[in-house]
Amino acid sequence: MSMRHVLDNPVRAALLGPHADFAVRRGDVLCYPRDVCPFVGLPDEPDEGTWRNVAALYGPGALVPYTCVDATPPAGWEAAGFGPGVQMVDVGVDATPDAEAVPLTAADVEEMLDLVARTRPGPFLPRTLTMGTYLGIRRGGALVAMAGERLHPPGWTEISAVCTDPAHQGNGFAGRLVRAVAAGIRARGERPFLHAAASNTRAIALYEALGFEARRPVDFRAACVPGVPAQAEAPPAAPARAEPGQAPAGDPH
Repeated sequence: MSMRHVLDNPVRAALLGPHADFAVRRGDVLCYPRDVCPFVGLPDEPDEGTWRNVAALYGPGALVPYTCVDATPPAGWEAAGFGPGVQMVDVGVDATPDAEAVPLTAADVEEMLDLVARTRPGPFLPRTLTMGTYLGIRRGGALVAMAGERLHPPGWTEISAVCTDPAHQGNGFAGRLVRAVAAGIRARGERPFLHAAASNTRAIALYEALGFEARRPVDFRAACVPGVPAQAEAPPAAPARAEPGQAPAGDPH
C-alpha cells in the first residue's frame, strides 16, 4: 500500500509536527486551541472511539470543522458541510518580498479581525496569527489587505487569510501578498500550498496565474457534537506561544 502524502491530512500532520506545541490531545484526536484554529486533526480512519474523543474535547453542541479526511460522524451527530474545495501547491510561484508588505502583530489583531469580518476569507480567530507570519498592506494608515501562514505540516506551509478590502480590490494586493508570504516560506526551505472553495473560480484563477496548481479535491466538513452545550465550558488550552514579529474574498481557508 502506498504511503499517504503529508498534505493528505495536513491538520493532523501539522499538529504532530511543527505545530506540536499548539496541540491539545484526547486519545487519537488532536486540535488547536479554539481561539487559534477551528479545525480538528482526525486520524486517517476515525472510528467510534475517535468521535467520543472529539466530543470530550469540544463539548456538547460544539460545531467541529474538519477537512481532508473522508469521515462520517456516527448516529446522533449532525453532519454539516461547507462545500467542496481544492488543495493547490506551488509549482512555480514568483516568490518575491514586497517592500509595502509589513509584518502584522498582536497590536494589529483588532484590524485584522475587522478586515476578515468584512471580506470573509475563512476562519481567522484572535490568536490565528500565532500560527505563522502575517503580512499586510496599509493605505492611509488603515489595513486594506493581508495574507499569512496557517497550517504547517512538515516541509510545507499553508498560505491563508488572503483578503482585500472591497474598496481596494483590483490593485493587485492579493497577488503581491501571496508572493511575499511565499518568499518567507521558501526562505525556510519549505513549499507553499493553499486551499480554495471550488466555487471560488476567481480565486483559483488568480492562484493558477501566480504559479499554483491543483493537487487534489477536498471537502470542507463539520459535525455537531450531540447534546446541549454545557455552561461555562472552557475551550481547549495549549502552552502559550510568543507572538510572531485576500485573493478575493470567499476563500475558505
